[in-house]
Amino acid sequence: MRKQFLILFFLVLIPLTGFSQVEKYKSVFTLNFIRYIGWAEEAKQGDFVIGVLKNSKIADWLTEQSAGKKFGYQNVVIKQFNSVEDVTDCQVLYVSSYINFSRHAETLKGTLGKNSLIITESEGATDHGAVINFVVRDNNLKFEVDEANAQTLGLSISSKLANMAAAIKK
Repeated sequence: MRKQFLILFFLVLIPLTGFSQVEKYKSVFTLNFIRYIGWAEEAKQGDFVIGVLKNSKIADWLTEQSAGKKFGYQNVVIKQFNSVEDVTDCQVLYVSSYINFSRHAETLKGTLGKNSLIITESEGATDHGAVINFVVRDNNLKFEVDEANAQTLGLSISSKLANMAAAIKK
């Protein structure tokens, strides 16, 4: 557990080196985030589904990195969605910057319901319900966490994850 925490911490500090590297880091972060979330019992049933909305590179990295892995007793499954209308229930939804999250936030939250972690990469997305949002600060990839949004969705954030975030809204 400590090793995972250190890896995640150092990834926050890695300068952006290239577009594909950034996507790789976001994928690694996303897979590590799930370990620091308190999930409701309903989310622990069946496969553990990570949906990716409108970013095939992130989906490909996640698929490669999660191949044959489990989260607890659940198989990790990656689903790609090309539009907001395609999104189905999943434990994690990664919303790319190609989607205007603020415009589609209510629709997505309604589709997902409770117990789904929403991860975005758009400035200000936590103001519209995202729990974790990737940001670039001083040419470094970081993330912000909104604990109130997590509680609204029936999730809890580990203090370890909250302490690593670039900005925390209470």
